[in-house]
Amino acid sequence: MSDTAVTYNYLDEYLDELRSKGRYAFTLDEVKEKFPVSDKALNQNLYRLKKKKKIVQVRKEFYTLLPAEYSLQGIIPVNMFIDDMMKALGKKYYVGLISAAALHGAGHQQPMETFIITERPALRDIKNKKLKLNFFIKNDWNTEDVNEIKTEAGYMNVSSPELTALDLLYYAESIGINRIITILEELIEVIKPSNLKKAAKCYSQIAAVQRLGYLLEVQLDNEKLGETLYKTIANKIGVNIPLMPGKNKIGETNSRWKIIHNVQIESDL
Repeated sequence: MSDTAVTYNYLDEYLDELRSKGRYAFTLDEVKEKFPVSDKALNQNLYRLKKKKKIVQVRKEFYTLLPAEYSLQGIIPVNMFIDDMMKALGKKYYVGLISAAALHGAGHQQPMETFIITERPALRDIKNKKLKLNFFIKNDWNTEDVNEIKTEAGYMNVSSPELTALDLLYYAESIGINRIITILEELIEVIKPSNLKKAAKCYSQIAAVQRLGYLLEVQLDNEKLGETLYKTIANKIGVNIPLMPGKNKIGETNSRWKIIHNVQIESDL
């Protein structure tokens, strides 16, 4: 029997085996180790499975299963494979920003894309008709501010509501101030002052803490959360900084937070 025929039979069985174990993803290396056949035979049959819409190639050497119930979408939900993919890449990560906010109940703006924070070197975003994965780089983070959330395929790492709020301001230029304020209006319902204090103490980007504190206290009238952040960074606040980086430093300055209100804010709620 030829390599191709052997692979043809056993790859189908392998997919069933993965599914029975609650797994929905695999790497090329895993398959090579499982089936000692030629690269040509393996690639031919992986291509066959893709054409038959039994698997999807998410990125180089990483594939997901495509059960019948997801055939219309053409891809399984990200939460069913993101942990496997990041482990295969050997990278620390967490699902964050708008994606994390939606998981914490701030779902007014349900994202059609997934936001992932990871370490250097940078990963290229994955964007096609079925999938949008946006990767943001961060030098470090406190693992205590990242939660493991159970999924159909195991677990995935998700930023806490407090870390999510801080990150929104750290990546403000990419997210947009109106989107941020809309998310914060809902997210503050699940932010705990004690957890916010811990997250802010460990957050190395002081400007993001400063901007978040200003928005919480001045724009959203949440004095309790605002005061929590102010006490945490009061002795670290330096020169005046713009609320929105990358724009002109023109606007009214808040002397307590030393924030220049240089952008118009309009909530989408």
